[in-house]
Formats: sequence, structure tokens, C-alpha cells
Amino acid sequence: MARSTTERKAIRSLVWLLVIIIALIAANGASVLFNNGQWTPKLALDLEGGTQITLSPQLASGETVTPEQLERAVAIIRQRVDASGVSEAEINTQGNQNIVVSIPGEPDDATRERISSSAKLEFRPVLVADVPSTDAIDQEGTVDPGTDPSASASAAPDASAAPDATTEPTPSASPTDASDLAWVTPELQEQFDTFDCATVNAVGANVAPTDEPLITCEQDGSIKYILGPVEVAGERIADARAGLITSPTGVTTNEWGVFIEFDGDGTTEFRTVTERLITFTDVRNQFAIVLDGSVISAPRTNAAITDGRPQISGNFTEESALTLADQLKFGALPIGFEIQSSENISATLGVAQLQSGIIAGIIGLILVGIYAFLQYRALGGVVLASLVVAGVITYLIITYLSNQQGFRLSLAGVAGLVISIGVIADSFIVYFERIRDELRDGRSVDGAVESGWKRAWRTILISDVINFLAAVVLFVLAVGNVRGFAFTLGITTIVDLIVVALFTHPMMQLLARTRFFGSGHPLSGLDPMALGAVYRGRAQFRTPVGVTTTKVASSSKEAQRRQTIAERKAAQLSGEGKDAR
Repeated sequence: MARSTTERKAIRSLVWLLVIIIALIAANGASVLFNNGQWTPKLALDLEGGTQITLSPQLASGETVTPEQLERAVAIIRQRVDASGVSEAEINTQGNQNIVVSIPGEPDDATRERISSSAKLEFRPVLVADVPSTDAIDQEGTVDPGTDPSASASAAPDASAAPDATTEPTPSASPTDASDLAWVTPELQEQFDTFDCATVNAVGANVAPTDEPLITCEQDGSIKYILGPVEVAGERIADARAGLITSPTGVTTNEWGVFIEFDGDGTTEFRTVTERLITFTDVRNQFAIVLDGSVISAPRTNAAITDGRPQISGNFTEESALTLADQLKFGALPIGFEIQSSENISATLGVAQLQSGIIAGIIGLILVGIYAFLQYRALGGVVLASLVVAGVITYLIITYLSNQQGFRLSLAGVAGLVISIGVIADSFIVYFERIRDELRDGRSVDGAVESGWKRAWRTILISDVINFLAAVVLFVLAVGNVRGFAFTLGITTIVDLIVVALFTHPMMQLLARTRFFGSGHPLSGLDPMALGAVYRGRAQFRTPVGVTTTKVASSSKEAQRRQTIAERKAAQLSGEGKDAR
């Protein structure tokens, strides 16, 4: 019964491995069919080349870019272009003013949009709103406290917040806050009345002073606004995501919304704003999210947001919610930029270097195979088969990540794959040596496989966890190609655990029950007689049959070395007693 149970467990593990491989193949196939994917990993700048985009700052007369602004802009653009850190994009400064973005391959329209737009984000209160045309336009949505189920939330606009409900300016006076209509002077009202939304451009909007009102429009030109001074800067957004809204009773609805999280200062500033806005019933109840000088959303305020976690709801689709969340999360540049130039660049290393890396990997695999067959005889076949399975799984994972997450394989990443051959082979060596130790202790082959696995798994797991943690630390702290090396090393470390647990060990369980391996054939690599003395108990050893005199002497010395101190003293006393007689 025990034998059949072990075989069933081994077969079950192999089936799970097959399921994983089939799932990866299916996922890559879906990417190829429906997402313009490919069956090979995409290459990085050093191996394929790509596109170099130069961004220049948009500044008002007399303004300059500070090093702090440039450093923050580089960090934000890096997040926009390479949020996951695996696309191997390069973002650098040029001449203490421009920013150069180098992207592998030909960037798609969405990537170019993330670079060239979403420059500067700010929150301004609405003072006046009007519709340029006679068509009625629905509001973008409402803003609600995402953690307060008692607060009301309505997706449809109410009459009091209609965009064409303009408010008459008050006589000229000193404004008391950003929502004070004293900002709307007769001159500003006249500019607003004659303002054409078609004239809105990023240059003029981006250089608008943050402490003065702004005339602008919705991105589609449907509504024009007079907005108060900036009250919350985009830099205060710690995170933004899109998702389905949960009702006050905890039920997930089919309505899409955007969930924002402010940092500490942003939480305080936004609370002050919303506490004031809820006192208004006209358009001043709204606050505008301004991106590149255009309003991307102007939700109403249903309640004061005190925890810094507002929820924007409205007429969102999944796509529009995801777009707004992306703009909020990656749109907080301290200054605006525009594309100065865009040109193709050639690979710094090229395909020849990739081929060299592949050749190095093949040579390493051959050397590992030669060593495995010399050291472990037929078990070397298990080593090579395990390496092949690990290679297939790694290739499928990297290809999938290339299609879905923008992963790009650089020469440093190839180096990580080559090094992983040794890391994976090391796990097999630990396992096989544990099995041999058990055989030396007198166990049968199938018993040695099970006992050796229990001892080897702990060692393999600890070793791989340390390797994985090192890869994670390197990935987090490093930038550029070094992250590619850390990424592939981390992936192969996880693959190593999968292959050893779901392939190598089950294969050994099945092979141990074959006549060739189970009987300890000299060519199997599991011959107990060829492994030295067989330990039989307290200081007792059995000389293996068919072993040369030299090996017997060597085994006797090894047996003596393995005696405890008490056993050696007992042997000495016994010998002295015999001499006395």
C-alpha cells in the first residue's frame, strides 16, 4: 500500500507540473491572439535599440528649473514609463534642464501619451462654469469619502451643480479663500465670456501662477471654467486606482470609480477644501482636477473628506476610470514638459552579444551535464531533464511577462539566466548527496529517496529563500540593467523550487522503484557498495561486498572517524583488557 501511495503522489506532482506548463502556454497563446503578443521575449535597449525622446521644460519668462524639480520629474517619468521596473527604459537628464527618455523598441501611442502629456496636476475649486454650446453636458461625477458608508453618493448631477449655472461675480474685493468670488473681477469675467476652448494649450496653462485664478476647459472642450487658485498640488497624491464601487451595505456594485489616497499634508489640505466646499450649493461645490491646464474631472463634493481617501464616482466606464487613475497617479510633475525631439537609436550591444550570452549558457549547460554524468552516472539524466524543464518554464514565464508587463530582456538579464543554471544544479546536488548519505547509513534506495528528500528540502528551501531575498534587495535598490539581472535571478530561483518539488523528487520516487535504480546498479549512481562502508549501529560497520582492499581500508578509517568519543574510549579499554589477559 505504501508503495502505491508514493507512486500516486509522484504522479500527482508531475500532473500539477504539466498543468502549470499548459497554463503558461495558454496564457502566452492568448497574448499572441488577443493582445499583439509574441512567442519570444522582447529585447532591451542594449540588444534591440529603440526610441529616444527628449523633453524640454515649459517655463514662463525668467523661470529656471531647479535640481530638485528635475530630480522629481525624472522619478515621476520613470514611474510612468517603467512603473514595474522591468521594461529596461532609461531616463536621464541632459544639460541640467532637459530629460532624455530612451525606450526599447517602438513605443505605442499610450506610452508616448504618458510621456508627452500628464505633465502637471493640481486641484482647484470651481468658481464659474458654463457650457460653450447649447447641448446639455453631464458632470464628470461626484467625490465621496471612500471609507464612510453613511455619506450619500450620487452619480447623476443635481440641478444645483449644472455646468451652465454661472455665478455673478461680486464687487472687487480682497478674496478670503480660494472659493471667494472676489477672484472673478470684471476683467476676468470679460475674458471668460469671450474665451474659446479651442485656444487652450498646455504651454499657457502650465505656466499659469498657482496663486491666481485660471480660465480653462474640459479636455473635450464641453465645459469652460473659472477656477480658483491651486489648493492641493498633484504631488500630494500617494496612490490612485480604479475599481468597482462598494455600496454602504458592503455590496460590490457594477459602477466604476476612482479611489485616491493623499499623503499626510495632502490629507490635511484636502480636508480643509472639502469642509468649505460642502457649504456651497452652486458650482462652487465642485473642485476641478486640472491636468496640463485642462480639466479632466470636476466632481461635486458630497461630504467632507477627513481621512485623505476620497472616492470619485460618476459616469465612468472601466477604461475611463483606469485612465483617470493613471493620470492622477503619474501626473504630478513639478513643472510641465513638451517633446523636443524623437529619434530612433541603435542597439548598444546588438544581437551578437545576445548570441554570445546564449552560447555561454549552452556551454554552461554542457559542463553541468558532463559533471553530472561523471559524478552521478545515470542520475545525470535526471539533472539534465530537470534543467530542461526549468528552462521551459522560465522561458514561458519571461515571455508572458514580456507580453503582459512590458518586461525586456537585456544582456544583464541573460547573465542572470546563465548563473541560474548553477543555482538550479546545486539543488539537485544537495538532494542526490542526501540520498547517498542515506544509502551509506544502510537504507534501501526507495527509503533513501524519501529520507534524503526530507533532509534536502530544508536545505534547498533555505538556500533559495536567501537567493531570492538577495535578488529582491538588488532589484529594489538598483536601477537600469542591474534590475534586469536581479529580476531574472529571482524568477529562476522560484522556478528552481517548483522543478525540484514537482519534477526532480517525483522522478526519483518513480525511478527508485525500477529494477535498474532500485537494485543499485553500478551505473545508476545509487550503488550502496560503491559508496563506502554501510553503518549498521553503535560503532558497528559491515564491509561492503566486492570492494577493493584500498576502499575497505578507506572505509574503516571513515568508520573510525564516525565513532563517538565514548565509543572510542570503550574500544580502547576493551583492547587494554585483552592485552592484560
